[in-house]
Formats: sequence, structure tokens, C-alpha cells
Amino acid sequence: MENIWQLNQVMNERECEAMAAVLEAKHGLHAAEVAEFFATMHIGTGDEFRSTAWTDVAEIVRSRERDRLQRD
Repeated sequence: MENIWQLNQVMNERECEAMAAVLEAKHGLHAAEVAEFFATMHIGTGDEFRSTAWTDVAEIVRSRERDRLQRD
């Protein structure tokens, strides 16, 4: 079985957006905080790549929240 967590594997924008959508569906208003928790957890274990990916997801969630608020 192929290891999907290879080092230096680049996350593309589509994958980050999919992760953001899943977090929003499962955690609602807390989605950005959940992503930041994972980012902090991975920094604590020395995994900068995963931490950066989760930080990007948190930014996408917050951007979507701002867009929704501006539409209303």
C-alpha cells in the first residue's frame, strides 16, 4: 500500500479547500480553530509541512466565513 503522507508532498489548493469543507461540515463555526489546533500539534512534533497545510486550511475557512458575512 502506498504511503499517502510522503515528506515534501505539496498540498494543492483543491486539497486544502476539500479539507476546509469537511471541517466546516463537521465542526461548523469552530472549523478554523480545529485546523489551528492541528497546525499547532504538528509544529509540536516537528512536522512543519503538515502544520503549514493545516494553517492554509484555517485561512481558507476564515476567508469563506468573511465572504458569507459580507453577502448577508
